Amino acid sequence: MLSLPAWKCPEWTLNASLVNTSSPEFTEEWQKRIRELQGAIMVASCVQMLVGFSGLMGFLMRFIGPLTITPTISLVALPLFDSVGSNAGIHWGISAMTIFLIVLFSQYLKNVAVPVPVCGGEKKCHISKLYLFQVFPVLLALSISWLLCFLLTVTNALPSAPTAYGHLARTDTKSSILSQAPWFRFPYPGQWGLPTISLAGVFGIIAGVISSMVESVGDYHACARMVGAPPPPKHAINRGIGIEGLGCLLAGAWGTGNGTTSFSQNIGALGITRFCTSSCPTRSLPFWPRLEHSGKGTVGVSQLPICSQACSGELLQGATETRM
Repeated sequence: MLSLPAWKCPEWTLNASLVNTSSPEFTEEWQKRIRELQGAIMVASCVQMLVGFSGLMGFLMRFIGPLTITPTISLVALPLFDSVGSNAGIHWGISAMTIFLIVLFSQYLKNVAVPVPVCGGEKKCHISKLYLFQVFPVLLALSISWLLCFLLTVTNALPSAPTAYGHLARTDTKSSILSQAPWFRFPYPGQWGLPTISLAGVFGIIAGVISSMVESVGDYHACARMVGAPPPPKHAINRGIGIEGLGCLLAGAWGTGNGTTSFSQNIGALGITRFCTSSCPTRSLPFWPRLEHSGKGTVGVSQLPICSQACSGELLQGATETRM
């Protein structure tokens, strides 16, 4: 929706290092886009809740299979290539190293146990083995990459000129945001103003909602199979789709700028980390919690390069996770 000419960002906002983020002009530029997204998400979420709570999704399950889900997920992922290229292109060396570390930790060092000192229990102080690379492959890779960027920033190895290639890989380009962020902030409905509704925006989000519902059905079954649980019944899928719609409605009211849906990448993380097995009394997926614009903690975490995944968990028969 925001790719339409009417919502194209002005030229003066494209270089983040040259923009005064506290100016009223810049604030209005991004808030009016959030308000447009709010209205479209809230209207489209009503369609999703209708499909879920009415049982229509269970009826449509006879037409949704692997041949339906696979092309849908592939088509949904195609537009992400532009974002990946533009973000990774900030510094291809750092991006390549991050990808290499994630693959190294998750695929080749996952069975390497790291000795960790532990105190407590019957053995008191002793050395225990922890499969650190299996549990935290992505977080470790991101932390190492950020540390390298920090060292390159301190030594001025990365260019300080805002227009130079690699400048945005510096860790101090957004340091002012951290200093200006309040320690505590509580989001509330309508915090960016009254949501606006346009026909183009609503139909654009509804298209995303339809593909999201198809993808979620595949996620439910994939997650159930991953943890060794039986396939979720139709009534559970209906509730899951309805709850996702309710989450989208709340996200739109609070103005997060996006909706909620099952997160396919977390099922891959489940397969990598083996965080959950069929012996778990409660089955759930690992998630990265984040409250949008909620204070210095959020802003500080967001300084990690390529770490902008905003997730919050919801449990449905142990087979769903919602992304905010």
